[in-house]
Amino acid sequence: MHQHTHQVVVKAPEKLQPGVWSKIGGEALTFAVVFHVVLLIIATIWMITIKIPESPTEFISGGEPGGGDRGVQTASQNKKLMQIAPSHDVKRVVAVGALSNFADIHQGIDLGEQDVLKSLPGGGGPAGMGGSGLGSSFGSGDGNGHLRGGPNVLNRPFGPLPPVFSKRCSKDDRAARMRANGGTPACEDAVLKALRWFKTQQKPDGSWEDQHKTAMTGLVLLAYFGHCETVDSREFGETVAKGIVYLIDHGMKNNGLMGADPKSQPFCYEHAIATYALAEAATLCQGSKWPFLKHLEEITQKAGQIIIDSQNENGGWAYQYAMYDGHTDLSIVGWQLQALKACSHVTSVKFNGMADCVSKGLNYVNSLQGSTGNFGYNGPGGAGYQPLTGVGMLCNQMWDKGKSPQVAKAAKQVLENVKFDYKTGANLYAAYYESQAMMQRGGDDWKKYNNLMREQLVGNQLADGSWGASPGSAHVNNNVFSTALCTMMLEVYYRFLSTDGGAIHKGRAGLP
Repeated sequence: MHQHTHQVVVKAPEKLQPGVWSKIGGEALTFAVVFHVVLLIIATIWMITIKIPESPTEFISGGEPGGGDRGVQTASQNKKLMQIAPSHDVKRVVAVGALSNFADIHQGIDLGEQDVLKSLPGGGGPAGMGGSGLGSSFGSGDGNGHLRGGPNVLNRPFGPLPPVFSKRCSKDDRAARMRANGGTPACEDAVLKALRWFKTQQKPDGSWEDQHKTAMTGLVLLAYFGHCETVDSREFGETVAKGIVYLIDHGMKNNGLMGADPKSQPFCYEHAIATYALAEAATLCQGSKWPFLKHLEEITQKAGQIIIDSQNENGGWAYQYAMYDGHTDLSIVGWQLQALKACSHVTSVKFNGMADCVSKGLNYVNSLQGSTGNFGYNGPGGAGYQPLTGVGMLCNQMWDKGKSPQVAKAAKQVLENVKFDYKTGANLYAAYYESQAMMQRGGDDWKKYNNLMREQLVGNQLADGSWGASPGSAHVNNNVFSTALCTMMLEVYYRFLSTDGGAIHKGRAGLP
């Protein structure tokens, strides 16, 4: 019997050929995907279970206190802003008929000839220019609140700024325009000192001064806005917010009327100045989610429409907003046109009859220019220095008539006759209009005027940051008023872009 021995031969396994998935590192990729999915699940659970506080707005980083660039606000300042709110509701006030004491706003009377600015202690105020309007001056637009400007260079979170505003809101652009247009570091230092002084003078209710409070509050806010200090400003945000809310609250109580008493002579100044400030606030803060600003655009629309609807039959505006007869003059009319220009920037609301109203207003303004080129108070201007010639120039410039021969003729009269010595005589009311008008002229005209005023302003600022009244401004009787004018005169280098072939375009109005 034979035994057979079987040898078991174990073959080595065949070497597997790698597939395409392995060749591209699929195993590692699978691990990475699974790992990140797990992380995503963990993060989702964390976000659901942990409540993240919401901020009313996002803020642009990189700003400096008082610098005009919007910096990240502190939690404590956000908390303070959240506590600010108007004390009245628009619909409630209108429903209960709380406006009966303003019922006869248009029952004006013929007051006869008035002294320039006599009705409003401190005069009127600075000429406010908007960006969009009937023409292209100070920005593009159609005069009915519809912006055609490009996107804001700052990519601000509230919504796009008109290009005319955006340059003032960049610290670098502001510094560049200051240098190009003949300003100095001392000018900027003076502006910041003034803004800090205003902060110390604000009343608990958010206003400034005891008389003509809406006008004075509007002027101070315009000075802040000229440096792009809004509710976002780390140094001035709370101050600005309280000032805006004071105006909103006043307008809410009075259905858009912005003054103490519509039957008084100062009312037309108060209303227009406050309307201008509201319109700039609405433009700079459009889209803001701060609760205290929710009625800002509504009140701006009401206030602006009152100006349009209250135009006098001769194309001007009268004391007490009399629509027939009444006393009209260039000082009153200039403010109304400036306020409407600012209103034309507020792209979220519509103002009925704006274009026709502005056209009639400009016709009235130009009827006051005399053969010398000067603009008069309520009749054609004569020879010599006429303090309202700058108002006539500026009204034409901001409504796209700045390159007309009439404006050139007026500029020649100003340069030949103006005097500006703060200690012995400087008409601040006239100088504020003139400084803006000459800045828009640019070139040698602006260089001459800038050399006349710049050192006088910087050198006569008081140690606390304010300016006292100059002997040449008899109607300026408080430091808030004179400081607001002087501050905005020193912001003229960057507050608005020049459109008349201005200094920054020609490069001819630099330092002397």
